[in-house]
Amino acid sequence: MDASNTITTTTGRRSGRVRHGRRVADRVLRIACTGATLVGALVLGSILVMLIVQGVRGFTPTLFTNPTPGPGSEGGGIANAILGSLVLTGIGILIATPIGVMAGTYLAEYGRGSKLAALIRFLNDILLSAPSILIGLFVYTLMVRPMGTYSGWAGGVALAIIAVPVIVRTTEDMLRLVPGTLREAGAALGAPPSTVIMSVTWRAASAGIVTGIILALARIAGETAPLLFTALNNNSWFSANLMGGVANLPVMIYQFALSPYPNWQGLAWAGALLITATILALSIIARLVIKPQASR
Repeated sequence: MDASNTITTTTGRRSGRVRHGRRVADRVLRIACTGATLVGALVLGSILVMLIVQGVRGFTPTLFTNPTPGPGSEGGGIANAILGSLVLTGIGILIATPIGVMAGTYLAEYGRGSKLAALIRFLNDILLSAPSILIGLFVYTLMVRPMGTYSGWAGGVALAIIAVPVIVRTTEDMLRLVPGTLREAGAALGAPPSTVIMSVTWRAASAGIVTGIILALARIAGETAPLLFTALNNNSWFSANLMGGVANLPVMIYQFALSPYPNWQGLAWAGALLITATILALSIIARLVIKPQASR
């Protein structure tokens, strides 16, 4: 009895020390995670506060009606840069959406388990993390140099290349979430695979696919590096053929922020605040779109 009591007491002490060590480790990790979160929130909050304070100062009545001014000029706005950014991102999304949705559909529906699908998925992951400046250099070599001039078409293609992997990944993931019983039900009715995909799986995953498109739009809305090599910038309204430099917000912010003119610097802060608010709005819309899909 004494031996068994001794063993029980020793085991209890060891268990107590183990639980105490686990509690201490849990508290240390919790404090470290909380501290890291507070540091990140403090840095992000400081950036946002500075952006809001400086950006609001740059908002003027002519900000959304006048084009960007010349060097040393007073007044002016960013209307041409806003319109140019809308056109460039629109071209990019119009090119990227069908390619991304079709490629994601192939990976999820037709290429399951195939070596080609695995290769495409691997290349898509590489492209998803590729530096945007390399994409800009690629399009510069592919389009700008042969055409002999910067153009909005080259900028749109560069943005499309950045947006495609986002749409591919989201489309594939959303289609994989669709229950296989829906596909089986469509096949049982005699519908071919293409009809099942268009009428059943795409409809079931439509909210997620739209969310991927919105996220891709938010991803390319503030890209600067690829536009430096493709669309560049100017201080006037662009022509209908989009040849030559095209005004856009990201490059305008980059150039105006580095300038010695206070007026340009104020417009750069206002443009940065506008892009940040736009990306925030797109992210919120994406969450609102995907929320009904996740609750099903």
